[in-house]
Amino acid sequence: MSDTEPGTIVLYVVLLILAIVLIVALVKAVRIVPQATALIVERLGRYNKTFEPGLHLLVPFVDRIRAGVDLREQVVSFPPQPVITSDNLVVSIDTVIYFQVTEPKSAVYEIANYITGIEQLTVTTLRNVVGSMDLEQTLTSRDQINGQLRGVLDEATGRWGVRVNRVELKSIEPPASVQGAMEQQMRAERDRRATILTAEGVKQSQILTAEGEKQSQILRAEGNAQAAILTAEGEARAILQVFDAIHQGDADPKLLAYQYLQMLPQIANGTASKLWVVPTEFTAALGSIAQGFGGVPGTPGIPTPPSGQEGAAEPRHRPSSLGEPALTDPGEALAEARRQAEAATADATSAGTRSGAPFDPSAERGQRPADGPTAPPAPGAQPRTLGGEPGEDEPRP
Repeated sequence: MSDTEPGTIVLYVVLLILAIVLIVALVKAVRIVPQATALIVERLGRYNKTFEPGLHLLVPFVDRIRAGVDLREQVVSFPPQPVITSDNLVVSIDTVIYFQVTEPKSAVYEIANYITGIEQLTVTTLRNVVGSMDLEQTLTSRDQINGQLRGVLDEATGRWGVRVNRVELKSIEPPASVQGAMEQQMRAERDRRATILTAEGVKQSQILTAEGEKQSQILRAEGNAQAAILTAEGEARAILQVFDAIHQGDADPKLLAYQYLQMLPQIANGTASKLWVVPTEFTAALGSIAQGFGGVPGTPGIPTPPSGQEGAAEPRHRPSSLGEPALTDPGEALAEARRQAEAATADATSAGTRSGAPFDPSAERGQRPADGPTAPPAPGAQPRTLGGEPGEDEPRP
């Protein structure tokens, strides 16, 4: 029994080791590849195949996994790179590369690290492209730079099994001194544009204001012209109506002389009148009114009618379309006219006294002031009337 027990134990140990080795081999032989991933398989050190996503079996201790490749599009941002422009200015440019592995075998066997290769190729290409441009072209030609970089990188990385989809310049930073000068230039440009826009606005506002004033003045002038025309037409119609009324009433010189006497007090009542001159027609008008109202010939202001014509002049009463005449009593009308004439003469005398030249009624009647006793009139001489002219005091036949 003692001899068989150690052998049994050794057998169990060997069987256990074989089981463990078998389990490990089975675990390594079975591989599950995830989506968008490729595995490079080598057999005895040489490339054997590429495992696509799914379940795969490896030959234990013969096949091995060389590398796993991510087939998704990748984004890599490279640090700022100093680049010299054609006008000898150093600018820092950040780039972003969008690429995707299309051939896992080439990406593993053609280049050691395709990401590092893409970075260095981007830097050299960027320096070549930007070196042929000045600062202003570099700042305003991002699309052109992106297109040139993508063309060069896509051509160079094609044999690596990598496809460059896009190249973007994330930032272009010129030196601090250049940035200050650019800011001043932009500020001056903005101020210039603001000044131009302000001047244009002022110009437009002044033009519109002038147009408005022009139109308002034109409209105002047209309104004034129409108003003047209408006023003139109204005054013309009023004058025509007044003349028609006068012609329809058939006014004679007596009525006109009476109206003239009624206006004399209004002429004398002026506050600014310093001197009131009685016209020479005053005595003639008074004499005509007195004669028209039946005054006694020979009295002062009433001329003597020719012989054989006494009582021939009778007051005429013309029919009026406006009704009966207002003057019913000629004596009262003559008395009222004399009172108004005396009041007008008194006002004129007071006005002449205020002006420094005393008023002399005798001068208005064509007589000289009496320095002494007045000589009696010559026999047969007719008394002088208020409306008489020089030479009427001579004897009449």
